[in-house]
Amino acid sequence: MTLIKTSLLNGIAVATKVACALVLNKILALYVGPSGYAVIGQFQNAVAIAGNLVGNALSPGVTKATAEHFDAPARQHAVWQTALRLSLVACLLVALPILAGGADLVRWLLHRDDLSTIYLWIAASLPALALNNLLLAIANGKKEVRTYVGANIATSLVSLLVTGGLTHVFGLYGTLAASSIGAVLSLGVTAWLITRHGWFRFAHLWGRLDRGAGRELTGFALMGLTSAVALPMSQILIRDILVSHTGLATAGLWQASTKISELYLMLITTTLAVYYLPRIAEIRTGAELRREVFKVYRLVLPVTIAGALVIFLLRDFIVQVLFAADFAPMRALFPWQLTGDVIKIGSWVLGYIMLGRAMVRVFILTEILFSASLVTLSWCLVRQYGVIGAPMGYALNYALYWIAMALFVRKEISRLPPEQREAT
Repeated sequence: MTLIKTSLLNGIAVATKVACALVLNKILALYVGPSGYAVIGQFQNAVAIAGNLVGNALSPGVTKATAEHFDAPARQHAVWQTALRLSLVACLLVALPILAGGADLVRWLLHRDDLSTIYLWIAASLPALALNNLLLAIANGKKEVRTYVGANIATSLVSLLVTGGLTHVFGLYGTLAASSIGAVLSLGVTAWLITRHGWFRFAHLWGRLDRGAGRELTGFALMGLTSAVALPMSQILIRDILVSHTGLATAGLWQASTKISELYLMLITTTLAVYYLPRIAEIRTGAELRREVFKVYRLVLPVTIAGALVIFLLRDFIVQVLFAADFAPMRALFPWQLTGDVIKIGSWVLGYIMLGRAMVRVFILTEILFSASLVTLSWCLVRQYGVIGAPMGYALNYALYWIAMALFVRKEISRLPPEQREAT
C-alpha cells in the first residue's frame, strides 16, 4: 500500500471522524460550555493514560513486529499472545489503584465533587480498550488498511451516537461515561472486521508467554509507557496551570483550540501511524531511510501548512459554527496554536523514526525532557502573557524538539549501511 493510497483510504476515515467530531463538538459546546470543556479535556487525558498503560503502549511494538515477521505467521502469533498476556496483567495492575483511590483522584483531576464516581467507568472499560488496541495494531502491522479504516469509521459513528445521546440525557456525567461504553462497542466492531480475514483466528491470541517476543516488545513497552504518562500528564499540568492563573473557563478555551488542531491534523497523524511506522520498520539502508523521510515531508508539510492557513482564515466562522458565543475569546489563540501545529508535524516525521527503529533510550529521554520543557515553558509564558502563553510554549517546545530529532535521525542514517552494500 503506497503513501498516496494509504492517505486516500485513511482520508475517508478522517473525514468521517471529523464530521462526527464537529457535530459532537457543537453538542458539547452547547450543553457543557467552556468550563465543562476543560473538565472533558482532563478526563480524556486520564483515560488516555489508562489506555496506554493497559495496551496502547505495546501497539507500536505489535505493529512493527507483525510487519517485520510478515513471512513467519508463527512468530507473529507469539508476539500477539505475549502482548495480550502483558495487556491483561496491566489491566489488573491499573484497575486496582483506580478502584482503591479513584474518587479522590477524580476530585483532584476534574475539580468537581459531583463526578467522583466516574472512575468506575474507567476501570470497567480497561479490558475492552486493551483488546481493541491490540486488534488495531495487528491489522496495521498486516497492512490491512481497509480493516483499520473501517474500524476507525465505526468508532467515530459509535462515539457520536453514544456521547451525543448520553450528553443530552445526563449532561456532563453522560459525556464522561460515554467514552467507556463506546470502547466496548468499538471492540465489537473491530473484532468483527478482523475475523473476516482468513489469516486471523482468536485462538492466535491465546498461548504461552514467549520470552523472545517479550524481549522484542520490551523496548516498545518502555517507550509506550513513557508516552502514556509524559504527554497526557503534561496536558493535565498545563490545564491546571491555566485554571490556577486564568480560571476554569479560560482553560476550556485552550482545550477547544487544541481540539481544533487535533481534528484538522488527524489525516496527517493517522497516516503516519498507518503507513509510515510499518514502512520505517522495513527499511534497512540509510539512503532508503533518507528518501522515505523526504517523500513524507513532500506530502505532509504542504498539507499541514495549507490546513493551518485555512483554519486561520476561517477562525471566526469556526468559533461561531462549532462552538458557542462564550468561546469567542479563543480566536486570539489561533496564530500561535496553528504555528505550533506545523512545527509539531515537521518534528513528528522525524520522531516516528525513533519508534520504527526502536531507538529506546533516545525516545524515552526526549519524551521526558520535552514534556517537562512543554510544561515549564507554558508555566513561564502563562504567568507572563496569560492564556496565550500556552500555545506560545507549545510552538517553541516543538521547534526545539524538531532540532533535536534532526540531530538524532542524521546519526541514525549515518549508522545504517549505504544502499550499495545491500546488493553485495
